[in-house]
Amino acid sequence: MKKYIFFFALLLITPCITEAQVVYDLKRCIEIGLQKNYDIRIIRNNQEISDNNLTIGNAGYLPTVDLTAGYSGSANNTTRNLSDGEKEKDSGVHNQLLNAGVNLNWTVFDGFNIQTNHQRLKELQKMGELNTRLTIENFVAGLASEYYNYIQQNIRLNNLKSAVKLSKERLRIVEARYEIGAGSRLDLQQAKIDFNSDSSRLIKQYEVLYSSRISLNQMMAADNIEQLIVTTDSVINFNEFLNKESIWQKTLSSNTFLLLSDKNKNLSVLDLKTAQSENYPYLKLNAGYGYTKNIYNTGTIDNQSNLGLTYGLTVGFNLFSGFNRKRKQKNARIEIENKELQYEQTILSLKADLSNMWMAYRNNIELTNLEKENVETARENHEIAIERYKLGDLSGIELREAQNSLLEAEERLVQAEYNTKLCEISLIQISGQVISYYE
Repeated sequence: MKKYIFFFALLLITPCITEAQVVYDLKRCIEIGLQKNYDIRIIRNNQEISDNNLTIGNAGYLPTVDLTAGYSGSANNTTRNLSDGEKEKDSGVHNQLLNAGVNLNWTVFDGFNIQTNHQRLKELQKMGELNTRLTIENFVAGLASEYYNYIQQNIRLNNLKSAVKLSKERLRIVEARYEIGAGSRLDLQQAKIDFNSDSSRLIKQYEVLYSSRISLNQMMAADNIEQLIVTTDSVINFNEFLNKESIWQKTLSSNTFLLLSDKNKNLSVLDLKTAQSENYPYLKLNAGYGYTKNIYNTGTIDNQSNLGLTYGLTVGFNLFSGFNRKRKQKNARIEIENKELQYEQTILSLKADLSNMWMAYRNNIELTNLEKENVETARENHEIAIERYKLGDLSGIELREAQNSLLEAEERLVQAEYNTKLCEISLIQISGQVISYYE
């Protein structure tokens, strides 16, 4: 019996003496995760790219200015046939051209396409913000779920510790009876089997708890992925007073998927405007200031240089594009209709998700209340059973049945509480308010 006591004492204290504990609440976990999680950092960098792209130059409002310089030459053998039948030949004629200049090109008007591009960049920048928000919401919901899963696994661990303690007490009683000849070897063997079975489940639960701890540290991008976490919460509390209609109204106004769908619809409208810009003429301006020098190897002029300004305007209008302009505009209108249908489909999908989650939320609240009563009843039954067992008025099998009933009731209760919390997190997330867990 002493070896069992020593084994479990060692098992329970080893984690505490080998690893430093860090105390966390949900808000602190989220705060650290938002600062260090790699997915969050990547999506924020992507949002910064969208912000950087929102410039008038990227939209096409500003001209382009190029500085150019070049050198070219030719080496030829030239033969000239004169009208009197004679020929003139020049061999190894080497002509050279040097040039340098500044050139400006500016699209002044292209059928409002520049304005449309600028508006598109604004929409893409807003979509970048929404994608960042969506990633953060998914992260907060996932971290909150894992945080409460860690609490759930700790509760299970404590329940299994209690089960092992009860089995150990039963084994002690049976061993004492067997030593004085008042108990059978069959009862002793069965008590050992039940004790070992509970011990095995406890050892496995340590592994489950360890995995949850690793997941939590991974989401927070902890430097020490194996650091021991102690939560300020020891039970799973949930809000049982959520209002379905209020959640739905917030969903319509704040759900990130819905907002992204609306932005996609706006982009399709801008695509139509881009296609319609081909219905207008375009105006382009070009200007340059440069220097050129020609060096001749033949003739009366040795070299010639020019320094000056060049400029020009180009006005154009596409008269016929093989009916492609009409095709593009027709397809753009169809795409707008598709985006509107997708928006309505998103609303319907959110409504269905909300209905399913709300049903699960209410059912799990009822299950939680029911299982609380079951735990109290099972605990009273076990207390009565252990007293009768000590008096010899109850068999070991009946005591084991009472113990299992208590453990199963505790398991169902913590599962119902956790499921209710998951439903709450999902409902808050669908309404676009999940960041409230951080506030």
